[in-house]
Amino acid sequence: MVSVARNPGYLMSFSTGGLLINESVELARLHREGEAWDLTLARAMQDGLASLPKAASNRRTLREIRNRIACLSAAEREFLTDLADRQEQHALLWVAACRAYRFVREFAVEVLGERYLSWRLDLGQQAFEVQFAAKAEWDEGLAAISPSTRRKLGQVLYRMMREAGLLSADGRIQTVYLSPRLKSLIVEGDPDGLEVFPGGDTG
Repeated sequence: MVSVARNPGYLMSFSTGGLLINESVELARLHREGEAWDLTLARAMQDGLASLPKAASNRRTLREIRNRIACLSAAEREFLTDLADRQEQHALLWVAACRAYRFVREFAVEVLGERYLSWRLDLGQQAFEVQFAAKAEWDEGLAAISPSTRRKLGQVLYRMMREAGLLSADGRIQTVYLSPRLKSLIVEGDPDGLEVFPGGDTG
């Protein structure tokens, strides 16, 4: 069973990039099974894996990628690097983000999933603001996030959803086709894993 972000508190460090697919695939490929992730990151920095202009940004981005792909099982990482097509890679990295960030998973299930089932498919930025405000009412960490950071988090989350194919270019929720082999892998790692895709746990 893989690690899924269902613990108290919210990690809200996904404020740059999107799914970061190219860097994620390369870091997953670089990782040696059983190796400490800090060693993998050190080798990634040495190899210049994330081509960002500043070393600090480079490290932050690689740490965020590490946080996500470390939530995938060894079988899922192998699939990501060796077997998946581009669409499957995007879908699997969305799963990784949902496991790493409790807020992202809850948004996927409570907002995307519920709106999809009720056929309210237009997803404006206001949906993020409403969900964030509701969570912040009882979580001090979320309540302390500045409006500018909150806006950036919303922008990055929506970018992730577009890259994963969950949102169309005009902001409508859409179904993502998952191959049987990918569905099987996701459920093997997390029995509820398909619920992060609109309608994914109903078919």
